[in-house]
Amino acid sequence: MTAIKVRDAAMLLGVSDDTVRRWIAAGRLSASGADEPGVTMLDGAELAALARDRAGRQADDGAGVLRSARNRFTGLVTDTVIDGVMAQVTMQCGQFEVTSLMSADAARELALEPGVVATAVVKATTVIVERPA
Repeated sequence: MTAIKVRDAAMLLGVSDDTVRRWIAAGRLSASGADEPGVTMLDGAELAALARDRAGRQADDGAGVLRSARNRFTGLVTDTVIDGVMAQVTMQCGQFEVTSLMSADAARELALEPGVVATAVVKATTVIVERPA
């Protein structure tokens, strides 16, 4: 079993520590004891199941469109650089920065400028996975 601290679970789920503690108190998550005195640990597999459940509910944006892309990141546009026929749009989606290269026309049509809320939809054939040693 992989044990994950409440603080780390909150960061991974994009919620506050208090929210995770409320989920434990409500029985939505179960604490697996303390790895260190006073540090509540959660089962990684149970946390993964909750993350999948939450992602599934968030994926339905009400657009009535079926999509093959599963990776959707909603956030704020933080920078737009338009140069000739191309544009580089950077977004802050929670703790993740996402940068997209698109046509200048597309960036203008979408009115992508700092402060605009937008969703990056990613469909990639190559995804690199890392984990701590």
